[in-house]
Amino acid sequence: MTTGHVLMGLLSRGPQHGYDLKRHHDELLPAARPMAFGQVYAALGRLAGKGLVAEATTEQGSGPERLVYELTDAGRAEVDAWAGAPDGPGEHVANPLATKVAVALLVGGPDAAATYLRRQRAAHLERMRSLTRDKREAKGDLHRVLAADYALSHLDADVRWMEDALERVHDLEGEQG
Repeated sequence: MTTGHVLMGLLSRGPQHGYDLKRHHDELLPAARPMAFGQVYAALGRLAGKGLVAEATTEQGSGPERLVYELTDAGRAEVDAWAGAPDGPGEHVANPLATKVAVALLVGGPDAAATYLRRQRAAHLERMRSLTRDKREAKGDLHRVLAADYALSHLDADVRWMEDALERVHDLEGEQG
């Protein structure tokens, strides 16, 4: 996913200025890292340079004048193509969780890895409970519900992996003991 494509998707609903785009991004993707204002304006500049968005007008509010952007026909074609194209699964699965287990095994052995896995599993389960509460509160907000479902699925996969890893670590302890 690129920031530019998300911004073009938001602009497909109509012209907006950077502040609104940032706010709408954060509402649309509540489980994602909030977008920084500098990131919004840098991406808009790149998109404008490629002819995918254009400056529509300026708005004068109580604060500084705000530049309003709109999606061009080329931008519409680009975001439509991007949104419909499948992404291949990543070739490399880099995850801090697996990395920390590997390092814990190196520096502290099976006991250190098992301790880390139990602590991380508890943290994952707490986050899953929080997301489940958020999902219930979201009710009719499809974007929030889908974001929570996505995060819950990933966390659930991590928990299952941690449980398998704990079993393997215990087997390793038995072999070494």
